[in-house]
Amino acid sequence: MGFLQPVNDLLVGYLGPLGPIILVGVLGLVIVAVTVSMMLAQPEDPLNKLKKNAKSGTTTEAQKERLRQGGRNEQLERFSKFLEPEDVAELSKLQLTMRQAGYQSKDSVRMFHAAQMVLAILGIILGLCYTTFVISPDVELTTQQNIMYILGPGGVGYFLPKYWINKRVAERKEEITRGFPDSLDMMLVCVEAGQSMDQSINRVAGELRGSCAALADEYEIVSYEMKAGKDKSAVLQDMGERCGVQDVSSFVTVLVQSATFGTSVSEALRVYAGEMRDKRVMRAEEAANKLPTKMTLATMMLTVPPLLVILVGPSVHGITQLGNIGGP
Repeated sequence: MGFLQPVNDLLVGYLGPLGPIILVGVLGLVIVAVTVSMMLAQPEDPLNKLKKNAKSGTTTEAQKERLRQGGRNEQLERFSKFLEPEDVAELSKLQLTMRQAGYQSKDSVRMFHAAQMVLAILGIILGLCYTTFVISPDVELTTQQNIMYILGPGGVGYFLPKYWINKRVAERKEEITRGFPDSLDMMLVCVEAGQSMDQSINRVAGELRGSCAALADEYEIVSYEMKAGKDKSAVLQDMGERCGVQDVSSFVTVLVQSATFGTSVSEALRVYAGEMRDKRVMRAEEAANKLPTKMTLATMMLTVPPLLVILVGPSVHGITQLGNIGGP
């Protein structure tokens, strides 16, 4: 193994003490990239193509729809074992989280894990570049510092998609909560004008697009599922689960009970819309009552120091002047 010593010395001379590790890491990334590119370029099995053609039917519209949506799905399907959890419960929970964030695609879970993997690798590469080319060669880094500088950006890149999804879920729930009372008022007007529940939901989805796009998307999904023949109670319960908002879940319960017991839908909507308006006013009052408490710390930090300077400053200046007069 003595012939490897000159290579090791050359790497240490050019890249520093971590030269061999950097070379091994780069070679590993190159091998992974080549393997992924070969898997993507692999032609589709003719038997699988025949099976898909048989399942999709012979109509032109079905073939067009398959061609529109099949490209991206086919590429991610090859990595489904690596980009999807094997546990069914965990997969269902992650799919629900992606829907609550507004990503309704079937590939959203795969895209999420792919983004985690890509950003983690990019973070590790950036950490290696930083420790190799930015930090001066004269600076000796400890093992803990090397791990922090190299693996730290990779960890940040890995958890960044999760942070983004959680933020999107919170923002979307807040948007749905704000726009839900207005949608109930519009739905009540449509129902009292003689439209059916399906027509009312479709009309509200179109009118609500400009002010609350998230809730409009949910109403559109409900309208499409009802048109497809799905059970109305199941459609509404799925909507409440997708939104993840307590007000929407209670609204779904009211509609299901109204349909079960045969009561008037317009009366149920009128009562619940009134409750939602009162609840919106209560939330506004709660936010207004919290405002003075939140402003107390900022007021003290911005007001008390200048006030002390104005009140105590002249006295301190006078005392220093008397000390200078009484001195030698």
